[in-house]
Amino acid sequence: MDDLLAATPPDTPDTHDLFLFLASTAHDMKNSLSVLSGTLERLLVAQSAPSSSSLPKSDSAYPEMAHMLYQTKRLNDNLMQLLALYKQVGKPDYPFDLQPVELGQLVEQVVAIGRVLLKSRGIRLELDYDPSLIWHLDEDLVVGVLSHAINNAIHYTCDCVRLAIRESEGWLELRVEDNGPGYPPALLKAGAIATREVAGGVNFLTNSAGLGLYFSSKVAKMHRHRGQAGSLRLENGGAYGGGCFILRLP
Repeated sequence: MDDLLAATPPDTPDTHDLFLFLASTAHDMKNSLSVLSGTLERLLVAQSAPSSSSLPKSDSAYPEMAHMLYQTKRLNDNLMQLLALYKQVGKPDYPFDLQPVELGQLVEQVVAIGRVLLKSRGIRLELDYDPSLIWHLDEDLVVGVLSHAINNAIHYTCDCVRLAIRESEGWLELRVEDNGPGYPPALLKAGAIATREVAGGVNFLTNSAGLGLYFSSKVAKMHRHRGQAGSLRLENGGAYGGGCFILRLP
């Protein structure tokens, strides 16, 4: 993205207006998707209620609605990341709010964001963390990164996603793991490219994954302490033998 920004034509009035128009359009699209996502969540909750007189899920539109919710959340994530990158996340003037945060509070937010989608897709979320542990981080950005990672894991898992957070040798390691077949080689390569910030071009196999990985890598590197910056990596294995999204913060 830095290379892309560097290659941008001079900021003439026309290009400036165009960028503002594109950002405004993306913002409006994000708002519309948020409304659609909220509506789908309410419909899914109502249909899954014990008192519902609707048809059994297998004979109704429930699976299709669950898939629609997954796609709207995915699109909303992408637009939020585009807007953040438009505002040059990681630059000195970007609003970065480093505060002491209880992990219990952070995990509660992540769980609340993904609860309906996970339930509607029949996916179990397992948690492994110390709720009393406190760490200095930007809560909104890290919640966004973890929520995006869980949404991505939903695509690859069989039926379980694990969020594990622990302190290890002065670092906070946040892992999102699944019990699927693991990340395909193209996505592992996209993760390596995003971490190195090397221009990798457009890869239609990974679709929009490169954007989310690049954004997450930027967020990781914004977290610095005693000359060390956070990092991001993808790998296969972990507790379930599937894909592992690993965010490390100093």
